[in-house]
Amino acid sequence: MKPITVVVHGAMGKMGKTVIGAVCQEPETKLVGAVDIQATGDSLLLPDGSGDIPLSSDLDSLLSAQKPDLMIDFSVAKAAMPAIRIAAKRKINIVSGTTGFSSAEVDEMKKLSDSNGIGIIWASNFAIGAIVMMHLSSIAAKYFDYAEIIELHHNMKMDAPSGTALSTAKSMAAARGKPFNRPPLEKGETLPSRGLQTEGISIHSVRLPGFLAHQEVIFGAAGQTLTIRHDTIDRDCFMPGVILATKAVIKRRGLTVGLAPILGLEG
Repeated sequence: MKPITVVVHGAMGKMGKTVIGAVCQEPETKLVGAVDIQATGDSLLLPDGSGDIPLSSDLDSLLSAQKPDLMIDFSVAKAAMPAIRIAAKRKINIVSGTTGFSSAEVDEMKKLSDSNGIGIIWASNFAIGAIVMMHLSSIAAKYFDYAEIIELHHNMKMDAPSGTALSTAKSMAAARGKPFNRPPLEKGETLPSRGLQTEGISIHSVRLPGFLAHQEVIFGAAGQTLTIRHDTIDRDCFMPGVILATKAVIKRRGLTVGLAPILGLEG
């Protein structure tokens, strides 16, 4: 079976480097290029010692030369969206783990995938445990009227709240069929310390050295609480999900949001 050829966008970042290692180790994928705005030189040594691949800061030129089956993107939203447009125009499938997209940009991803006949998988989190955490939170949401989310990440994470926290809140409200209740405030009163309000859920963001990615969803009811928590210890935990998405997106068309549909955790 011919391996899936892959170009990584955002290759010099921490996640990009981890993805490069995972793609090299997977027998069904072949890394054929790397792109990063910080690229110096024109080649990148592969971590498995098997040789090197073209490296460039010019995505369009590299995609034109390498013609990959797939682009994996782990960058930042302002760089990712132009890259997604370029790849889609060339009818290259896309897996993106970049967060911070607006709802309009997600809508654009869907239009790009539909009009170009490609598959795009965009997920705010590729850790299988985190996807299960979100799924369990949606199940619990049907039985509680109050919930809050605390998400804790490293201090270099640029967006807050995290994409995972926002996705969790929206899926919880969708499962419940309505927003959660919030403690009442006096008319006109605001409490900034209570976190960003999403679907009646207060989301609290912590950014500190020492954390990687952690989230807990806390449900409250009379005389009891329920906490569902996931902890990311190492970036390697994202790689099984990235490889799963890489293999799945080749067989799909249109936009898939999250890994839940691929894992059979919808509904």
